[in-house]
Amino acid sequence: MSGARGRGRTYCGCVSTHRSESMKPEHPSAPPATSSVAPPGAFVRDGTTILSYAALGCYTFWLYAFGPAVTLLREELGFSYTLLGLYSVFWSLGAALAGATFTWAARLLTRGALLWTSAAGATLGAAIFTLTRGVPATLVGTVLFGLAGTMLLAVIQAVLSDQHGPRRDQALTEANIGAGASAVFAPLVLGALAITALGWRATFAFPVLVLALLFLRYRKLNYRRRPQRMPGTRSRRLPAACWMFAVLMAFSSAIEFCLVYFGPQVLMATGMSAAAASAALGANFLGILIGRMAGAVMTRRVGNTVPLLYGSLLVTAASFVLFWMTDEPLVAIVGLFVCGIGVANLYPLALALALDAAPGQEDQANARSQLVVGLVAAASPFVLGGLADQFGLFVAFAIEPVLIVAGVLLLWGGLRARRREAQAREEQSGVA
Repeated sequence: MSGARGRGRTYCGCVSTHRSESMKPEHPSAPPATSSVAPPGAFVRDGTTILSYAALGCYTFWLYAFGPAVTLLREELGFSYTLLGLYSVFWSLGAALAGATFTWAARLLTRGALLWTSAAGATLGAAIFTLTRGVPATLVGTVLFGLAGTMLLAVIQAVLSDQHGPRRDQALTEANIGAGASAVFAPLVLGALAITALGWRATFAFPVLVLALLFLRYRKLNYRRRPQRMPGTRSRRLPAACWMFAVLMAFSSAIEFCLVYFGPQVLMATGMSAAAASAALGANFLGILIGRMAGAVMTRRVGNTVPLLYGSLLVTAASFVLFWMTDEPLVAIVGLFVCGIGVANLYPLALALALDAAPGQEDQANARSQLVVGLVAAASPFVLGGLADQFGLFVAFAIEPVLIVAGVLLLWGGLRARRREAQAREEQSGVA
């Protein structure tokens, strides 16, 4: 075995010591791919990247329309608040199942087949949820949407990771700009259609139309993928650093979910009406959109991932204290807006670090990350709600500072573990 090594480059905030891996098309006999892999250090938004960005926007549009849609569905069917919460649980169970099975599915299917199959499954789930009327049927649609939608999310993340490699931090951050835009516009579109003859269910048709157009335009792409077991990899277990970054992703999602579910209740405690508090939650979504647009610019410079993560956690902590402690509605809304800016890039950048920490095991890292996120996303609002019932909402929201501090510790610990693991791989390569 040759002892030559690639030169170290600083990506995702640290020096990468991974050996360069040749990128192979999924079908060796297929014609040349219509999308090329960017050379090291360059960032090219090719057809594969554009498709991934657009498909992620479709999924997140569905996702951010789902919450308000369940509220409207409750008004139609007259079920309890407990059953209302069950829809979130069923979606999260589907998401966790996707995380548990993605590695297997990624081995069985090509990237393209998995992407379009997942898109079709998410479309079917959305159709069952919107075109049926009973609780059992809509819960079935919810589970299917959680499963196929999260599988679609995972394969998009895998495609971007394959295509951009060490620059995946920029790709994932840019892709999530569409998610931020969906958070702002999906509830507005749903609310506008709810008062028309079309009804709120028509909202879920928009992503279907966009996905159909994307399929017609990009169905012949020949995706490329990175080898999933590096030479010299002795174990299929994920590195400790990868797990730490995956839990950081999950805690980041928990911070956002708790604000979305219970933020309006805090605003109501300042004297706002329920309708005004629900509308003011849009300030958080707007902050997320602005934060992700800024993050996309910042990650264009190699090595900004780790400083941006630390800065985002600091901004989140400071703005949450402002939101949590004030009795003034306007100040609380400002705090919620800045919280959105802080939270915006935690998930995509933590994901980039998790994938970077598991060279040759990116699919497994992606899958396990989605599993952890799905479980935590299901549990966190219920934990906060249970604490609120026992101790009051103000005390219960102390869970947010705990999650933020834990996020800082996970980031610090993950970076230390990654350095040790990188040194171990380098020493192993030297011996070989």
